Amino acid sequence: MEGKWLIADRDLNEREGLKWLLKTSSIPVSDIFLASNYKEFIVLFENEPPDIVLLELDMISKDEWAGFRDLMQIYDPVLLLTSAEATFEKARLAIDMQALDLMIKPFSSTKVKSAFQKALRRLDTKFHTTGMHHPHSHKDISYEALFLPQEATSGNVKIAAFQTESIGMLPTLYSFIMEYPFTDSRGVFALSDMVVLLFNGACHNMTEQCQKAMRKWEEEFSEHLAIVVHKGNSAAMTLNQEYLQTRKMLEFTYYKGYRQVVEFEYSPNWGHIDPFLTPPEQREWVDILANLNIEKIKKWLYDEFLQLQHPYPDPGLVRIRLTSILAQVRRFMKTYKLNDDPSLEQDYRTIFNSILYDTVLYRTVQNLILFIQKIFVGAENSMQQMKQDPIELGMSYMKANFSKSSLRLEDVAQYVDRNPAYFSHLLITKTGYSFTELLAGIRMKEAKRLLIETRKPIKEISILSGYQNANYFSRMFRELIGMSPRDFRMQKPDWMINEKGTV
Repeated sequence: MEGKWLIADRDLNEREGLKWLLKTSSIPVSDIFLASNYKEFIVLFENEPPDIVLLELDMISKDEWAGFRDLMQIYDPVLLLTSAEATFEKARLAIDMQALDLMIKPFSSTKVKSAFQKALRRLDTKFHTTGMHHPHSHKDISYEALFLPQEATSGNVKIAAFQTESIGMLPTLYSFIMEYPFTDSRGVFALSDMVVLLFNGACHNMTEQCQKAMRKWEEEFSEHLAIVVHKGNSAAMTLNQEYLQTRKMLEFTYYKGYRQVVEFEYSPNWGHIDPFLTPPEQREWVDILANLNIEKIKKWLYDEFLQLQHPYPDPGLVRIRLTSILAQVRRFMKTYKLNDDPSLEQDYRTIFNSILYDTVLYRTVQNLILFIQKIFVGAENSMQQMKQDPIELGMSYMKANFSKSSLRLEDVAQYVDRNPAYFSHLLITKTGYSFTELLAGIRMKEAKRLLIETRKPIKEISILSGYQNANYFSRMFRELIGMSPRDFRMQKPDWMINEKGTV
């Protein structure tokens, strides 16, 4: 349909440029009015209420803001805003006004034309949904009401939260929701990681509406979408309480994935897991990695992370546990000097970021398995090279298995296919140290790291370092390091200080 446009901008060139772009586009327009200041804008608006407003946000003073907001509430035009300031405050004002778009100067013709097209679609939607409750027809709930605790809501409302996997798709999602003909809606709020849609408390088909909206979204976009519907007794809680519960429920997409609408009536509690690997689990991972057993790794990860049921653990604890596993993989990489490979090092950083930030647990687990498969190939190549040097191969085996208190010279010699006495002779000749001295050095290095970087008790550190008897460990530590493990932990010795003087 043809619409009346009111373009308000203090800059003459900007006004005329926007008018020219509008006239040369394919958008049907009945009239275009121009205003150079806010007072002129008010006069033109009241004389001929426009269908679409394109206004420079910076021309409105703080004293004039309340009046402008009331005017937009009464006449409800399609609203496009511009500004020369790319600040959070301007974005907040635009969101509070439920503007269709906020364009930051200088404009690009592509961006402006895209905004014009969105405004036309919104105008068509309003025209074809006359008599329906539209998001713009309710502005009694402020943006701040979601975040500030209140004694009561502005009427009985229910919340649905929409989230895309990619943050970059949120503006598109916001425009989609604003244009979709929801009934009984009270308002739309775009946040940094989701879009919140409010419904009247009396609405009984909000879940069905959200399901239809998701199907429509999937027809138009390839981006996956998750929707959470709060169906609790909203009259008994504030809007802020509803919002916090809905946000928490949306975190369950980490376990359930996207492409679904989940409804709930109460805020579920997280379960608990130990975020760190236990000493037996650490030893198990050392063995699995040393044996390059990818099938056992798959089963371990699937059983541990993909069989979880209610109550699900806090995703933060799961991420920590995954990083504990990745730490074991990292040590394996260093054993075979795979961290010297730029490609594998980049892959390691990628999987680390996947653990920290990926939105779906299943994808993270799959990425981890693929990464381990890749480093196994690198380890096999490294072992082929090390077979030429039994000392290098033996040292790698010792670094991978030092936590086993039963590790003996005979075990290492058998691994490198050499006579124990001959292998011992090779060790002393090449390194200047005996097997016992080298193994103790490896174990003490790990013990020092654990003492500084963790709060684990001395007894547990002794076990992780390959000593079953804590007293014997402490005696050996004192002999080799010159102080007790406790004193070492307390004083943060000089060897832990870097060139900048920080630990």
